[in-house]
Amino acid sequence: MTDTGTSTQTTPAAPSLGRKVGSAAKWSLINTVVMRLGNFATGIVLARYFLGPEAWGVYGIAQTVLLVLLSANELGVSLAIVRWEGDPRRFAPTVLTLSAASSCLLYAVLFATAPAVADVLGSPEASGVLRVMCLCVVLDGLSQVPAGFLTREFAQGRRMAVDALNFVLSTAVTLLLAVQGWGAMSFAWGSVVGNVAALIGCCLAAPGTLKFGWDREQARALLKFGLPLAGASMLALGVVNVDTMVVGSTLDPLALGFYVLAFNISGWPVRIISEAARRVSFAGFSRLADTPQALAAGFARALGVVTAATVPLCVLLAALAAPVIGLVYGERWLPAAGALPWLMALGLVRIGCELAYDCLVAIGRRSSLIAVQGLWLLVLIPALVIGARGGGIVGVAQGHVVVACAVVVPVFLLALHRGGIRLGTLVRACAWPLLGGAVMTTVLLLLERSLGDSVPALLATATAGTLCYAVCLLPARKTLRG
Repeated sequence: MTDTGTSTQTTPAAPSLGRKVGSAAKWSLINTVVMRLGNFATGIVLARYFLGPEAWGVYGIAQTVLLVLLSANELGVSLAIVRWEGDPRRFAPTVLTLSAASSCLLYAVLFATAPAVADVLGSPEASGVLRVMCLCVVLDGLSQVPAGFLTREFAQGRRMAVDALNFVLSTAVTLLLAVQGWGAMSFAWGSVVGNVAALIGCCLAAPGTLKFGWDREQARALLKFGLPLAGASMLALGVVNVDTMVVGSTLDPLALGFYVLAFNISGWPVRIISEAARRVSFAGFSRLADTPQALAAGFARALGVVTAATVPLCVLLAALAAPVIGLVYGERWLPAAGALPWLMALGLVRIGCELAYDCLVAIGRRSSLIAVQGLWLLVLIPALVIGARGGGIVGVAQGHVVVACAVVVPVFLLALHRGGIRLGTLVRACAWPLLGGAVMTTVLLLLERSLGDSVPALLATATAGTLCYAVCLLPARKTLRG
C-alpha cells in the first residue's frame, strides 16, 4: 500500500502517463474555466440585484467554516486512493467508512456549536446558515472515494459532467431562493442540493466504489498516512480563511461583506488555474516521485505554466480594481477595490505555494508541510489583527502579502530544495512571466490614466497590456511547451 516502484518500472509507462496527464489537464482546465465563469456570472447577479454587503458577509463566514471543516473531514485518508499503488478497491471500503464516520462526527459537533461559532466570528445571524451549509461536510465525505477513483484514472471528462450537474442545480436553487428573499440561506441550500447531485454523479461515473467495509490493519495504515496530511490541509485552509474570521470579529459586518467580495474576486485566477492544475498535479507528481530529476523538471515546468497563465489575470484585476468592481458589481461595492490589488498579489503567491504543497505531499514530506503551514498561520494571525486595526480591510490584505512573501515563500523554497528541486530551476521557470507582469502593470496604469475608465477605454487598455505581456513571454515559449 506504499510506493515501491522503481525507475525501470516507470520508464515504459512514461509516454502513456504523459498523454493521460495532458488529456486530463485539458479537460480539467475546460471544466474549471466553465464552472468558474458560471459562478462569476451568478455572483454578479446576486451582488447587483439581490444581496447586499451584510448578506455577503454572512455567506463568507459560513463558507469559511465549511472550507476549514472540508480540509480535514475525511482525515486525509482519501488521498490514498490516488497515491497508493496496487488495486485501490482492496482498501477503498475502509477509506469510505473512515471518511463517512469522521464527516458525520464533525457535522454533529458543528451543529451543536454553531451559535457559539457564529457569535465568536462576529456574525450571530450566521448560525442557521452554518447548520445548513455544513451538511456539505457529510456529503463530501461520502463522495471522496468515487471522486478519488476519477482522479486516479485521470478521468477529468467524467468529472466535468459531475461538476456541471452540481453547478446547474446549485445555481438554480440559489437564484430561486435569493429572488424569494432568503438572503444568505439561499447559498446554503444551493450548496447542499449541488453536493447531493455531485455525490450521485460521482457514484455513476465511478460505479461500484461506494461500498463500506472495515479492515483494522488497513485503517491503521490509512490513518498513519492521512492524519499528517489532514493536519497540514487544515492549517492550509486556516491560512486562507483566517482573514475572514479576523475581519468578522474585528471590523463591522459591512466591512466583512466588502472584504469577502474582494477576496472572492482575487480567487478567480487562483481557482481557474490552480484548481485545474491540482486535479492532475498530485497524481502526476506521485508517478514521478521515485525519479528525482524527472520530478524536479516536471515541477519546474508546471510552476512556469501556471505562473504564465495566472500573471496576466492577476495584473489586470490589480491594476484596474476600481473600474472593474464599479462596472461589474455596481458603485456600492467600490470600497472593496482598496484591498483587491494586495489580494491579487497574494493569489499569485498562493498558486505557487499550492503547487509546492502537492509536490511535497507526493514525495512524502508531510512533516515539512505541517511545519510550513503551522508557521504561516502562527505569524499570520497577529499580522492580520494589526493590519485590521490599523488599516481596515486594506491593512488585512497587506498583512497577508507581507507574511507570504517575507516568511512563507522562503520556507517553501527551502523545503523544495531539500526535496531535490533547486532554486535556480524555479527562477528560470518564472523569470519571463514575472518580467512580463511588471511590464504589463506599467502599461495598464499609464493607459488607464490617459484613456480613462469608460468601457471602450478599459477594453483597449486591457488588450494593449495583454499584448505587451504576450510579447515578453515569447522567449519562454519553448520552455513552457516542454
